[in-house]
Amino acid sequence: MAKASLHPPPPPQQQQRPLDLDAIEAFVRIAELGSFTRAADAMQTTQAAVSLKLKRLEDRLGCRLIERTPRHVELSARGAAFLDPARELLAVHQRTLATFAEQAERERIAIGISDHVAGPDLPALIARMNAHDPGLVIEIRIGSSGELLQAYDRRELDVAILRFSAGRSDGQVLAEEPFGWFAAPTWQHRAGEPLPIVTLAEPCGVRVVASRLLDEAGVPWREEFVGGGVAAVSADGIAGLGVAALASRMLPLGAVEVGARLGLPALPRLPVVLHSRVRGGRGREAVGVLGAVFDGALAQ
Repeated sequence: MAKASLHPPPPPQQQQRPLDLDAIEAFVRIAELGSFTRAADAMQTTQAAVSLKLKRLEDRLGCRLIERTPRHVELSARGAAFLDPARELLAVHQRTLATFAEQAERERIAIGISDHVAGPDLPALIARMNAHDPGLVIEIRIGSSGELLQAYDRRELDVAILRFSAGRSDGQVLAEEPFGWFAAPTWQHRAGEPLPIVTLAEPCGVRVVASRLLDEAGVPWREEFVGGGVAAVSADGIAGLGVAALASRMLPLGAVEVGARLGLPALPRLPVVLHSRVRGGRGREAVGVLGAVFDGALAQ
């Protein structure tokens, strides 16, 4: 006769429910973009839907991942610990899907970004787009807003992110950036001489606005340096050649605002506009991510 076991059998192992990838993506987008609204834009959905996805994930994990405040959102300690694994899970999912798409023609999207908009964060922004969909071929063209808008109208570009588009109403305003007059910290204006300006070559919308305001204010000025890109203008402005009209996001280390000291006219906030003819497919999601990421970068 078999003896009864003194130890009860172990309870049957509970089967863990799989995590919802849509909910994980919502969490990652909120964490990266710092906003439920921008996360919703990136995912082409509503803020309410994003909130619901996050709540579903938090209920599944049994902890709060995002601390909500009236002004902004922050990761909780558990959320910060979960962020990298969540990103890796999404990346593995995308790589898995990409193996089935390799034999099909890869979808391409051509994006033009104004030199006055691209800024130092561009490589990181494009990396986020690629991480969102590694199977999407992204072509980037940098140029002046006028040149890129013409290329967009010729259908050479699928998307154009420009400083502003005068007379156009077919774009989406992502943000309005403040501009100022900047120079090297040691630069001094010689009394009685025209104001030396460091600027981009025509056609440049910022150049047009800045020169018009100087003329209207009766400030004599001259071109001291005409650069082929904002990086060149920033570098030569900080080198002490003259004054440049720039967004603070574009400034090299050490540049100072000199408009008030010189009595120069205030520069307006200039919009950044997204033009897109992408209406479906994987490109539409990528454009949503790009627009939301730019929106977040410009708002900082």
